[in-house]
Amino acid sequence: MNSAMNSMDRAITTKATRAAFFDVDETLINTKSMFDFLRFWMARHGDDGSGHAAVMAGVREAAASGVHRSEINRRYYRRFAGVAMDELRTAGREWYEAYRRGPAAVTVATWAAASRHREAGDLVVLVSGSFRGCLDPLAEDLGADLILCSEPVVGSGGLLTGEVERPMIGSVKADAVRETIARLGLNARESSCYGDHASDLDMLLAVGRPVVVGGNDRVLMEHAQRLDWPVLPSAPGRLRTAGAWAAAELTGLADRPALDASGLTAPAASGLTAPAATRSR
Repeated sequence: MNSAMNSMDRAITTKATRAAFFDVDETLINTKSMFDFLRFWMARHGDDGSGHAAVMAGVREAAASGVHRSEINRRYYRRFAGVAMDELRTAGREWYEAYRRGPAAVTVATWAAASRHREAGDLVVLVSGSFRGCLDPLAEDLGADLILCSEPVVGSGGLLTGEVERPMIGSVKADAVRETIARLGLNARESSCYGDHASDLDMLLAVGRPVVVGGNDRVLMEHAQRLDWPVLPSAPGRLRTAGAWAAAELTGLADRPALDASGLTAPAASGLTAPAATRSR
């Protein structure tokens, strides 16, 4: 995709014929990673919480006044102008290491679905407006193959310029999904995509197997009801183990289920099932 592609991304083979694309925030994990990380970062630099609260109030005001989510994404990264990329990357890992220990770190059903896709041989791809510092360790926990995200621009001396190559928001997510499918020769009709917000709609429409997470977004639910898309519950849970098969612990299954034709509901050997998708009608 671009020069920022990391070693995990470069190692992808083209043996897979389909992929599962996942939005991250409030789809795989139970928070908005960028802003939760910002709280962590600001506290590290002396904020007592009031500064972060003021930032978030400004974000909400901008959104309410119609500022596009892509511009909000750009404004976020401008806060880090002059910061060393290595410092931000290290801080992102430290944030995630603390976050993953929480009692409600992940969205259980979606995490389980990602693990089943992985076991079935599908590429697992994270698509997010967040950055690699936060996403790399999450991808390692999940066993994801590829990250498509907002890539901060690094200037001289390894310092961030405050700009991003392109905000991985809205229609840009769909562009990235299509580019990845074309580049790797994947079958779009057999590929899946998971999202929780209307800004994920274009990405969901880019594949043949869209899945809505949570059922709380009016726009996505209108599409799900009209097109009979499956809807996964958004109940949170604890990430109990590291690695690609953490979902086996999360769901309480002794045996990991195989992925069925729908890519969603698959009985385990014990006769139990992982958290299953419902149909919207």
